[in-house]
Amino acid sequence: MVLALLTVLAVLVVGCADDGGAATDEGSASVEDGDAADGTGGTERADDTGGTERADDTGGTERDDAAGDDADESDDTDEADDADQEVAAESLPDPAEVGANELGVVPVLMYHQLREDGGSVYDMTEAQYRQELEWLFDNGYRPITTAQLARGEIDVPAGTKPVVLTYDDSTTSQATLNDSGELEPTTSLGILVEIADRYDDVEPRASVYVISSSLFGGTAAGEQVLEVLHGHGMEIGNHTHTHPNLRGLSSAEVQDELATNVEVVTGLVPDAEVATLSLPLGVWPDDRDAAVSGSSDAGSYRNEGILLVGANPAPSPFDAAFDALAIPRIRSNVDPDAEFESAWWFEVIGSGGNSAPFVSDGDPDTISFPAELADRLAPTLADRANPY
Repeated sequence: MVLALLTVLAVLVVGCADDGGAATDEGSASVEDGDAADGTGGTERADDTGGTERADDTGGTERDDAAGDDADESDDTDEADDADQEVAAESLPDPAEVGANELGVVPVLMYHQLREDGGSVYDMTEAQYRQELEWLFDNGYRPITTAQLARGEIDVPAGTKPVVLTYDDSTTSQATLNDSGELEPTTSLGILVEIADRYDDVEPRASVYVISSSLFGGTAAGEQVLEVLHGHGMEIGNHTHTHPNLRGLSSAEVQDELATNVEVVTGLVPDAEVATLSLPLGVWPDDRDAAVSGSSDAGSYRNEGILLVGANPAPSPFDAAFDALAIPRIRSNVDPDAEFESAWWFEVIGSGGNSAPFVSDGDPDTISFPAELADRLAPTLADRANPY
């Protein structure tokens, strides 16, 4: 009796081993053939996603699908992103608490050269320039670029105010490099980097409008300045190739001036985006469309923002009155008695009213403002409005 039972058990063990071996062989065949019968009478095949699908003997299917796994991971990522956004939104202060007014004005300051004697009305001494930058940052202004203003991409902290610092003509007083390849600390842009570094939330952003035929002295060293400025996050803008009065040029000549500038700049800094223009002398060409976009043998260009030599702050980019292709600027001057220049305007802006400053709510996706200003909001932006 015992011997008979042992004999039966031996047969069963051998049978199980044979079935397992057959399943392994058929599974290997399925990799080569794409479709083979398994030991249960079902099928296994590789699908297009790199996963596998097997039909069982009940007619159902079982999937081991790589794409399905990726989808699950993507869902998890999306949920994590949504959660992060919710946490970020909850961490932002109430717009009313920070006095958010994203329909306020934005000062766009115009700088040229630093001179020991102050030079003309377009220039400043180093001491005057330092005084203005320190005043700006101490009083809650944070730099953005012209392109950011033109696009309405205002990313300064809640409760702070955007300001655009623009520099025309690419002169050596604005930027040269020292022996270490860094910005000379006595130049305009070197000073900006130095002062910004003293503040936890100030980036040395600037929009530098270059004359591509005479970059920072017109030497090879001057050309190298562009890469350093770009590395600091500064915008390189178009100020034409030779700085002519555009009114005296044909449309084709205007287009060649602007296209050549873009060709030179992007040839030296391939990943630079030249998307805004400072009109030389503040003068429009007779063909205004040529200032916006065009092409020549040098290539093509399209300007999203165009700077004037106006004498007042720019409207908010969310204000119905804002025109990205005609952005006014304020000439810099620390003398508060110099009408329509920077110190004078900052007193006007500080007094509120229709010239109250743009104050950020800290959220780039919403536009917060006192409810009584609602009629100033551009109608196309109504879905982002957050009045209080």
